[in-house]
Amino acid sequence: MNKPVDTVIFDLGNVLIAWDPRLLYRQLFDHEDEMEWFLRAVCNGAWNERQDAGRPWTEAVAVLQARFPDYAPLIDAYRLRWVETLGGAIDGSVALLAELKARGVRLLALTNWSQETFPVARQRYAFLDWFEGIVVSGEERLVKPNPRIYQRLLERYRVDPRSALYIDDAPRNVAAAEALGMRGWWFRDPAGLRAHLRALDLLANDTREALHG
Repeated sequence: MNKPVDTVIFDLGNVLIAWDPRLLYRQLFDHEDEMEWFLRAVCNGAWNERQDAGRPWTEAVAVLQARFPDYAPLIDAYRLRWVETLGGAIDGSVALLAELKARGVRLLALTNWSQETFPVARQRYAFLDWFEGIVVSGEERLVKPNPRIYQRLLERYRVDPRSALYIDDAPRNVAAAEALGMRGWWFRDPAGLRAHLRALDLLANDTREALHG
């Protein structure tokens, strides 16, 4: 049986921090369809996920350049200009994080992210310091939705899954959290998340407070 939520666990990419390799590659390709082919067939999600699982970037780039030598400079750009794949903070989500922090809600994060590039985010986004702890897939050499990485967070920070809410923009990752007994929320936009957090009594209801304030 679920308990009242006292811990909120955030995914980071495209929940709190916008990320999309198209932000970089639109600068490098003249035609959108050619860029989409490249991101589907060359520097694709499965390849990038191996770095999220701990593969060194030097190895990742070398492997792909051996397969696609004609695209070697473009493959290099994925790592050398990786910072340009970041689109900035998602302000509405960061505002919610700030409100949860102010209300004393326990905050943790679980992210699929390369251990080599995550320090860039650490330096760039001060709100990452608001989390009690962040579990980074590249450091653990495990990626979501593998249940072991969720278990690692739960055990490391002594979280009762019945009192935890997990938020992610990928439905499969939400389902994995729910399978371990957590509540899950598939993130699509800050407005929907705000309504859900209010329904769980984790955020103040503005209307109610106006009536009683």
